[in-house]
Amino acid sequence: MPELSRRRALTAAAALATVAGVQAATAPSAPAEGHRQNSPQAFDEVYKGRLIQGRPAARGGHHHHGAGYAVFVDGVELHVMRNADGSWISVVSHYEPVATPRAAARAAVDELQGAELLPFPAN
Repeated sequence: MPELSRRRALTAAAALATVAGVQAATAPSAPAEGHRQNSPQAFDEVYKGRLIQGRPAARGGHHHHGAGYAVFVDGVELHVMRNADGSWISVVSHYEPVATPRAAARAAVDELQGAELLPFPAN
């Protein structure tokens, strides 16, 4: 078997990158409006002794990041944002994306460890 030279390795890597780029460019993508149609359901529950709520919200203010959805912990709004891949993050657990706003609220309660959620200042 011939020894793999640096030139052959780079050529193979370039070919693979080209194929991957072509596949990504030709893959069907969901329209941007598509993920808004999958709006999460409202919820209202007690989680670890804290009242967490979520519901569709009217557009405006700083809610635009949350794709028209508002989340509250003990009546205080938890600023949430929907990522391009459909996952959700909050101002409390920003580096741990979760699948739903309910999961974001639960993660915030876990992270707060009993501390109060302070209101997020609007721009």
